[in-house]
Amino acid sequence: MRAMPSQSIHCCVTSPPYYGLRDYGVDGQIGLEETPEAYIARLVEVFREVRRVLKDDGTLWVNIGDSYAGNANSGGSNANEGGPAVRIAGLKPKRGEGVKQKDLLGIPWMLAFALRADGWYLRSEIIWHKPNPMPESVKDRPTKAHEQIFLLSKSPKYFYDADAVREPAQNRPFDPTLKAIKRHGTAWLNNAYAPGASGFGNHPNGRNRRSVWTVAPKPYKEAHFATFPPDLIKPCILAGCPEGGTVLDPFGGSGTTAQVAIENRRNAVLIELNIDYVELAQKRLARLAAISTAAPVADIATARARRAVPATKHTTELPLFAALSEGAA
Repeated sequence: MRAMPSQSIHCCVTSPPYYGLRDYGVDGQIGLEETPEAYIARLVEVFREVRRVLKDDGTLWVNIGDSYAGNANSGGSNANEGGPAVRIAGLKPKRGEGVKQKDLLGIPWMLAFALRADGWYLRSEIIWHKPNPMPESVKDRPTKAHEQIFLLSKSPKYFYDADAVREPAQNRPFDPTLKAIKRHGTAWLNNAYAPGASGFGNHPNGRNRRSVWTVAPKPYKEAHFATFPPDLIKPCILAGCPEGGTVLDPFGGSGTTAQVAIENRRNAVLIELNIDYVELAQKRLARLAAISTAAPVADIATARARRAVPATKHTTELPLFAALSEGAA
């Protein structure tokens, strides 16, 4: 990522490896640090570099799961990406200072507060509600059925296309007795429905998107465990990146972010440490290219990691996709 020019990316959508959950078998991997604090510190470094390459009006969308202290089966689904990783039997997330056995570590909010302290604007917590969560054999707490997505921005004013992600709303008839209309007149009503307004009533194109998203985890058949559901990150990309803009995923995995970006006419750049994941992404994007009908070329380029992978090209009508196999920072 250090080779990327500053302010070259419109939006970053990603899910870093969850703490203490899996060994990806790659030197320099994130997620197996000695303490939660060390894990958070490494992520802050990565996202500091993300902030450099983001345009001033760019946004960062981070999906991250939690972990329990001393619990080998803790954490989320590592929704980012599947692939040839190993879930370690007996791997137990280390405790931080003041943390007891069985405590929920609070990793998502540790990261959110650390990023805010590092200069990001923390704009929203989004709850990913899973209607079919992974079963847990616990008997002394509820089964975890959600994860967090945080929306952060580089600047106080930033690109956010609310109209692109509006939700259906039940229209109610015009009521002139509404207190706001009686107080401010019908001009208030017109302004409330204006493009980009944060009005009080129902927008003709639907209501402003809510902060709880119900999306079922969706497997990717070539991955070995759960991946980012495309429907989960599509709203992030539509709201956070203009058409023709560029989306970055510094933990690219099997390429779901790139697939969703390209399907919605955005460009995508992936950075991935594990060469096996790069190969998964190449196959995925090759299939996407094969079903397109026009001729411009999209490059799938790879840089050197543990072993070299030759660059390949595929014909597609869709924007540029670059999978860069290098360290996340």
